[in-house]
Amino acid sequence: MFTGIVEEAGKVVAFTQGPKAWRLQIAARVVLEGVAIGDSIAVNGCCLTVVHADAQHLYFDVLEESRRLTNFSALASGAPINLERSLRFDGKVGGHFVTGHIDGLGTIEVFEKRGADFYLRVHAAAGSGRYLIHKGSIAIDGISLTVAEVESDSLAVWIIPHTLEVTNLQGRRAGELVNLEFDLLGKYVEKLLSTRTA
Repeated sequence: MFTGIVEEAGKVVAFTQGPKAWRLQIAARVVLEGVAIGDSIAVNGCCLTVVHADAQHLYFDVLEESRRLTNFSALASGAPINLERSLRFDGKVGGHFVTGHIDGLGTIEVFEKRGADFYLRVHAAAGSGRYLIHKGSIAIDGISLTVAEVESDSLAVWIIPHTLEVTNLQGRRAGELVNLEFDLLGKYVEKLLSTRTA
């Protein structure tokens, strides 16, 4: 479980296909503190398990399905990538509950500066609009954000300068793919209502 409060933007060192899985190597600083093999780290919002770590890097095995269903297929060496350690029971929840299980990809439609802040509009997969609520929560590449606008399957959020500074959003452009995780509560409500008998 995560909160969507990104701790740092690491850098992709390598992402290569091995005989059993893809191997992702990331250079990091903050999330390396106290890390242990088997720990869960949200990587662009996707929950991955640490399989190896050294003084400057984290290593993860990535299944083909995870690569296919996320924006990992576009990762290149040097790319910034959002990192967050899993929630501790004695920790603060500054964002919202994020599982690290990506629901789908979204395409950036608009990302531009408006005044002192930045406006980001993303188009999600068809039918995703049912999970989007004005003033609700969404995780975009693992960043907990508040939905400011909803139009069908598109949503818009506002990005404060601090979020831009500590995440991988700095280099994002229209047309790029982002990982989306919709609010967990909304998905549970939908499931409960769909199984309800009259």
